[in-house]
Amino acid sequence: MEEMIANPNDELVMKLLRYFISEKNYTPIVIRGVEGEIWLENMEEDYKIVRIVSNYIHNDEQFEFDLFKTKKLMKMIKKKTLSFKMNALSIFVNLNDNVNLNKFEDTPKIDIAQINEEDDLKHYNFIIDKFPDITKEMTFTEKGVELFMKLTGDISKKNEGEAKMNEEVFSMKRPIITYALIIINVIAYFLSNMFGLVDDFAVNRFMITHGEFYRLFTGMFLHANLIHLLFNCYAIYIIGMQLESFLGKAKYLLVYLMSGFAGNCLSIFMSTGYSVGASGAIFGLLGSLVYFGYHYRVYLETVVKSQIIPLIILNLLIGMAPGIDNWGHIGGLIGGVFATMAVGVKYKTTKFEMVNGVILYVILVGALLFMTFTGMFIK
Repeated sequence: MEEMIANPNDELVMKLLRYFISEKNYTPIVIRGVEGEIWLENMEEDYKIVRIVSNYIHNDEQFEFDLFKTKKLMKMIKKKTLSFKMNALSIFVNLNDNVNLNKFEDTPKIDIAQINEEDDLKHYNFIIDKFPDITKEMTFTEKGVELFMKLTGDISKKNEGEAKMNEEVFSMKRPIITYALIIINVIAYFLSNMFGLVDDFAVNRFMITHGEFYRLFTGMFLHANLIHLLFNCYAIYIIGMQLESFLGKAKYLLVYLMSGFAGNCLSIFMSTGYSVGASGAIFGLLGSLVYFGYHYRVYLETVVKSQIIPLIILNLLIGMAPGIDNWGHIGGLIGGVFATMAVGVKYKTTKFEMVNGVILYVILVGALLFMTFTGMFIK
């Protein structure tokens, strides 16, 4: 039993995994066709990617090919995560002495370390600078089976915690806000048409710039006709019941209202006519799903790429037809992304990111309203 972690390389790999997963919140990612190495991702760290490579590399040619492969895979991950900057740390635990690391130490975006034991970490300033506690957290009094149980137990505990959080986020809840929004839209449609109030509450640049600011909100609950109403209510139901479950009721309602408001702000900046409908808010919900899917791309990447993004593009193309306020759609879409960033995605969005979301949203609507009210709008 004491031989369970007899290979020093295996023990070192387990310690590194335990540190990066349990202490630094890195997540293992699956890279198809890659063997003998583990890829970890954390978009909040300076090193977005950490590679732990246990493959035996016996010469410079093999090492150069490893770098080529790593750069190619990093480009793929960068594209998937929509990252502008991506640095990686490659830790090798099984290099032949024939490999001359000095030839590769200036590789852009990739820092390289050869680690045969924990003390070797101290020789790399770029590791200690980013992870000052790494040597301390990799020191254990346990040996053999006890060490194996300690390392696997810590990793399992972290994974179990992640699983519980994901279950909480993805478990379906009753979409009360979605039902309420549909009911409000239906009631508003019948009341506004029954009493001829559509023009009194619709979005219109002239009326809004002359003091009727409420139109920026009321316009998102009015509809031109029954088909328009039914189509938008169906969209709210399909998209909303999922997003309300993902974000939570309060955040979902805020995203809906902020998206509709942002859509109406761009609408009055770009056009002079009357506009009604929940489409701006609905596009905001789609933008919110894209932002949410980015943070939970392990689970939703395929859905976002194959369904949500094509749906957004298709509806924007349809919105180019005469009589459709596509600017409201675009404003709602952008507003939905910024609004979701501002309210945050549970367990994923940092406070810094939420502050940036608030700033971006305020800049968006503030700039549009300022230019509109000062006469700098599109004629």
